[in-house]
Amino acid sequence: MFQDEARFGRISDVRRCWAPRPVRPLCQGMLTHEYTYAYGAVDVCTGELDSLILPHVNTECMQVFLDEVAARHRDKHIVMVIDGAGWHRSDALKAPHNILLLKLPAYAPELNPIEHVWDELREKFFHNRAFNSLEALEDQLELALKTLEENPSTVRSIVSWPWIRDAFLNSLVN
Repeated sequence: MFQDEARFGRISDVRRCWAPRPVRPLCQGMLTHEYTYAYGAVDVCTGELDSLILPHVNTECMQVFLDEVAARHRDKHIVMVIDGAGWHRSDALKAPHNILLLKLPAYAPELNPIEHVWDELREKFFHNRAFNSLEALEDQLELALKTLEENPSTVRSIVSWPWIRDAFLNSLVN
């Protein structure tokens, strides 16, 4: 599984959109400093996505997420690829018995396919939207994550990169 966190906030993401001529669509702009965070881990072979919405990015929340993934997959041994965020390197972070943490090289987010899941969420569920409250944003984020969790074929089409599949298959052969 590949793991990452993403920040979602009450800041509008204005993008181009289609409208018939001569209509000019109006999009509400908002800049507020309220954020929530989505934690996610994805199986690149099956497209299975596990996610949680948590209030912070820190060691304590990362521990909650790891414990949740471990509980959801009790009978599996998981190699979870993580980035080098400070809360991932903390000595206080303890990997559950069925999870082995494997760190990506520093400053290489392009190697983590779950980054594209965040792009998909922002593009399909958050563009040209303004939220009246952090709770409304979290409701939309919950809907978006649930939609992707229930559609592993969509997730797999986003994250199942050939070099990852090949590396996985080669490791099984050797």
